[in-house]
Amino acid sequence: MPDRAPQPVDRQLPTEEARDLIALVRDIAEREIAPRAAEEEEAGHFPREVFRLLSESGLLGLPYASEYGGGDQPYEVYLQVLEELAAARLTVGLGVSVHSLACHALAGYGTKEQRAEHLPAMLGGGLLGAYCLSEPASGSDAASLRTKAVRDGDDWVITGTKAWITHGGVADFCTVLARTGGEGARGITAFLVPGDAPGLTAALPEKKMGMKGSPTAQLHFDGVRIPDSRRIGDEGQGFAIALSALDSGRLGIAACAIGVAQAALDAAVGYATDRKQFGRPIADFQGLRFMLADMATRIEAGRALYLAAARLRDAGRPFSRQAAMAKLFCTDAAMSVTTDAVQVLGGYGYTQDFPVERYMREAKVLQIVEGTNQIQRMVIARHLAGPETR
Repeated sequence: MPDRAPQPVDRQLPTEEARDLIALVRDIAEREIAPRAAEEEEAGHFPREVFRLLSESGLLGLPYASEYGGGDQPYEVYLQVLEELAAARLTVGLGVSVHSLACHALAGYGTKEQRAEHLPAMLGGGLLGAYCLSEPASGSDAASLRTKAVRDGDDWVITGTKAWITHGGVADFCTVLARTGGEGARGITAFLVPGDAPGLTAALPEKKMGMKGSPTAQLHFDGVRIPDSRRIGDEGQGFAIALSALDSGRLGIAACAIGVAQAALDAAVGYATDRKQFGRPIADFQGLRFMLADMATRIEAGRALYLAAARLRDAGRPFSRQAAMAKLFCTDAAMSVTTDAVQVLGGYGYTQDFPVERYMREAKVLQIVEGTNQIQRMVIARHLAGPETR
């Protein structure tokens, strides 16, 4: 590996507390995450111990209220934490983002009693969450989901299959969207389901091209019985809750994408300044210098875009369009930057001796999860031109 160490990102942070927080994250990433990332990803090892450490360090509930064990941090800060974690290992950064997504429904729509009962353990008690919306036959068309929750006295009985679930089989709790009424979005309700509920089982994890350390699996609900006290929001409100969560979750994916892209750029610059051909570093050649410049520009633009959306969210202003733009641009940028990083390293970039091939494989999934980039374009266009005519 090159001797040239990457320079930390020069971040504009709103408070001294936020600067201390980023310093803590960088220390954990450098000591506990990055050194084992390549080996553990290749082995398919899920780093549960890292998530326990993050929970103990107060990093799993950053954007939520301290009243319930959260960190009271604005999204502007939380997303930059995600970026730092994803740069060290995407399995960790994306895992924190998904956990935050799984907490969103209860934090935003639960009753005061529900929040007091469950949120402290979810945000700071070492628990890890999963978000269960997609199904084998309903991915982009999430409103057509078929998992059912049937009322039985004071309980609900949930039956069906969820697909593409990050942390499937290892999560301690699941936010589950199930059909309680008629067809379409208005018949869906949200529930908080314990990970060890009787009747809840996980299939074998999917065999993926990247992020092998992050388990992605189908979850089967075979008559899972939960009390009505675990219903989140009103009956039929679930789809609106899900869309609200996804707006915020898309910003998490955008930040993770920029983290992966930054790691790829750092590796490419380090290699280019160290590797010599024709008697001088390959970074001296204009064609390669221009490639590095374009990579850096895409990263800076993506970072500015996701932070602008986060600041809208923090100000209580609408940000759905900007979240879709950030997810679209940042994940496309990550795919482009990681591909170019492999090219900079040439044949070495195609080997597992260097991390850029892993970054390239990981970047691809970010264009797909939490709404494909085609769906993001549809969301953006609807804000601009209104709904499609039928």
